[in-house]
Amino acid sequence: MDKSVQPNSYLTLNYRITLNSGDGKGSVFIDTYDGKPATLQMGMGQWPESLEKPLLGHSEGETFSYELSAAQAFGERNPELIQAVTKKMLAENAGEDATFEVNDMVEFTAPNGAKFSGLFKGFQDDTALFDFNHPLAGVDLKVDVTIIGVL
Repeated sequence: MDKSVQPNSYLTLNYRITLNSGDGKGSVFIDTYDGKPATLQMGMGQWPESLEKPLLGHSEGETFSYELSAAQAFGERNPELIQAVTKKMLAENAGEDATFEVNDMVEFTAPNGAKFSGLFKGFQDDTALFDFNHPLAGVDLKVDVTIIGVL
């Protein structure tokens, strides 16, 4: 039976995502090699399609690397996603007594019930600035993968 990765495969794998550009170039964003392997159900949105696609056709036991530009990975940074939030809205979502450090992740609930997160960037007058870009937006990535099992 072929044990290569298909569009609907369930994988056990180790992976390391390293920043390949920007201020943090060379720093590791996530690394499962020194802990418990990860699982990934292909095609279910756990990973963006652009990160899954290079896995296709690789076989169980294989180790390989690939690189993605920022545009291919999580997109370029969008300056329109840096938004001011009223201190009232911040208190409603984070709690009245919450304190914030720069780059703290805060989760908000939209009127439709959807959840979204932003990085706190600082206070400005009666508002708090948040960056709602994905943390890896605007960054080229290098991904190292070892496929442990394919179902």
